[in-house]
Amino acid sequence: MNATRTARRRLAATAAAAAVTAGLVLAGCDSDGTSTPASTPPATFTQAPATAQDGAHNQADVTFAQQMIPHHRQAIAMSQMAKTHAATRDVKALADQIEKAQEPEIRTMTGWLTAWGEEVPRGMYGMHDDMGQTSGMPGMMSGRQMMDLDHGSGRAFDTMFLTMMIEHHEGAITMAKTEKQNGAYTPAKNLADQIIETQTAEIAHMREMLHGS
Repeated sequence: MNATRTARRRLAATAAAAAVTAGLVLAGCDSDGTSTPASTPPATFTQAPATAQDGAHNQADVTFAQQMIPHHRQAIAMSQMAKTHAATRDVKALADQIEKAQEPEIRTMTGWLTAWGEEVPRGMYGMHDDMGQTSGMPGMMSGRQMMDLDHGSGRAFDTMFLTMMIEHHEGAITMAKTEKQNGAYTPAKNLADQIIETQTAEIAHMREMLHGS
């Protein structure tokens, strides 16, 4: 009799232990019986692809960067002439301001084209002929005009520089407005806004300088 009671007690203990174990297993399972560790993120979470973080771009954005880079390079070349050719401090200061503003913009646009796998234009005229007869690039000076400017000096240089730079800036603003209308890449459209704002103010200043000369 004692042996029978002992066997029954052992059987009951085993069943109780099994019940506890089953309860623990069920506690670690979700409603469909699949184990879900606490450190696992929800199944609906997906990380955005790297390209989506920068936003999409289109051909208008590519054209904007490929044309504005050489356009900026020409403005910088004109500004560098002013360091040794200009007669007034105001013209030299303006030229320095233009150079400092446009060099970082060139680096930014170069980075975009590289990231997009697009060609980065070389030199002042980029992928166009060396005399500046460029299609779709308003405000660009021809090679002859650049040589004439380089041969100028004193007050005559100042007048020529300001006149040419006003036209150059007006061309850049036209290009920036085209980008705002047709582009898709937000950073490029923001840069277009910046170009319009900065160069519009510089045009007004240059016109005042011309009238005061």
